[in-house]
Amino acid sequence: MQEERFVWGRLQKQYHTVDKRIDWVWVVVLLLAAVLLFTINLGGLPLRDWDEGTVAQVAREIWRAKAGSMRWLYPILEGEPYHNKPPLMHLLIAWAYSLGGVNELTTRLPGALLTATSVPLLYCIAREIFRRRLAAIYSALIYLTMLPVVRHGRLAMLDGAVVCFFMVMMLCLLRSRRDLRYCLGVGIGFGLICLTKSILGMLLGGIALVFILWDTPRLLTSGYMWLAILIGSAPVAFWFGAQWLHYGNTFTSIGVVDQSLSRVWKSVEDHSGPPWYYLLEILKYTWPWLLFLPPTLRLIWENRNLSWAKLVLVWSVVYLVAISLMGTKLPWYVFSIYPSLALAFGVLLAEIENLPTLLSSYRRFWVATLAVIAVLATVATIYFGWGTQGKSELQLVFVAVAVTMILAAILVERSDRQFLAVLLWGSYISLLLLMKSHYWVWELGEDYPVKPVAAMIQRENPQVLKIYTSFSHRRPSLDFYSDRIVIPATLPEMRTHWESKEQPYFLVKEAEFQNLHLNSAKIVDQTPGWLLITKDISVDG
Repeated sequence: MQEERFVWGRLQKQYHTVDKRIDWVWVVVLLLAAVLLFTINLGGLPLRDWDEGTVAQVAREIWRAKAGSMRWLYPILEGEPYHNKPPLMHLLIAWAYSLGGVNELTTRLPGALLTATSVPLLYCIAREIFRRRLAAIYSALIYLTMLPVVRHGRLAMLDGAVVCFFMVMMLCLLRSRRDLRYCLGVGIGFGLICLTKSILGMLLGGIALVFILWDTPRLLTSGYMWLAILIGSAPVAFWFGAQWLHYGNTFTSIGVVDQSLSRVWKSVEDHSGPPWYYLLEILKYTWPWLLFLPPTLRLIWENRNLSWAKLVLVWSVVYLVAISLMGTKLPWYVFSIYPSLALAFGVLLAEIENLPTLLSSYRRFWVATLAVIAVLATVATIYFGWGTQGKSELQLVFVAVAVTMILAAILVERSDRQFLAVLLWGSYISLLLLMKSHYWVWELGEDYPVKPVAAMIQRENPQVLKIYTSFSHRRPSLDFYSDRIVIPATLPEMRTHWESKEQPYFLVKEAEFQNLHLNSAKIVDQTPGWLLITKDISVDG
């Protein structure tokens, strides 16, 4: 009897060892696949306006600061205190600048790598809540092949890093149910979220709290848990305290209220929308995985007493309701919901592998939906190949999408579960082609290209820091590339600046130059569509 127990114990130990090795193999494979997708052609396109341009400017000011200047603690933007967000990501980008210089690649790389790391982290979370490894694999691969995750994760933004830190917090929270030592990771993850995007830390921390209350309330009585949260919150308290001591009530009114809390009850800079704004964002960009939404909702409801269903429900519903009620609406605010959707779809795909009847039940709906996507992709292929100005890179992307959907539809019609592999591989290749192209930051086409204009300003290298432009709104990316503050002004305002300043510099459209009627104006440089002008002092003399 003792010999049998010894043999059984040896077999169990060997099984767990092999099991862990397989998990590590998947973690490495997923990380490599994610790093490739998130970093390919990362520095090939200019920074886009607002988020990227602003983050890059703040990071460059930190990088330029002299030793001992405390700029890392009190960052600035265009000479003024920067109260918008805590500077954790800006510090990481500044560190990247010190290693690789100031460019698009180093600006985007820290956020891209953190978002790529969130892919194997999601696999680890899924391994904690699902019995089958297959569900964890599907969850991570679905998350990896979601367009908004890849695109926003590659940009120099804060949301990809926040999602990564949130997954660290949730993974440690799940593991703390059987080992309280992981409570420390919960506190550290919470602190990192707050040091990246302060107000979002309260929302994500609330989601974790609601999940604990529903699933494992005993953790709330653990001294280890509260001590860990206290440890993780200490750096956050230090940063907020330092800001208040340095700036006083200015930080409270601007940094805490205007730049953070006010986004809850009012729209900032006219970024508003209806309560269903984020539902539309999900519906627009989460295909083909929304194909599985109806059976997924049913599966979640049927298993609502299990931990994985509780986590998915709390994560997705609480987060979606919270951001939908906010006054400010921005597309990337919904980023943090995609991991929970991937977990839900992942468990369904694992069910399809084991229950052929599930495929049969939804076969017609799936075939019809895949066929519609294939038709739309084919139309897009023809459209982007039309005429002499065809866009071959986009054509190739939509060809890959069309072929993927056609093959998947055929396999579904045959009740062949290999259609799941086709969808995953096809989605990954399509995204890889899109990220390799010049179109993955499609907002760049909404306004004029800033790099030629910034190069023109750099060639002249005006001694003034402020340049006035006839363009209607600010372009933070232009400020970054030109290393100047380019301020929009109306034509009457520009005439006033011209008369009141000794040597002003104006950036104007060629078509508007004659309408200004400026005395002693001199064109110092030009680029297609734009002129850089200043006063000709010799004429005035």
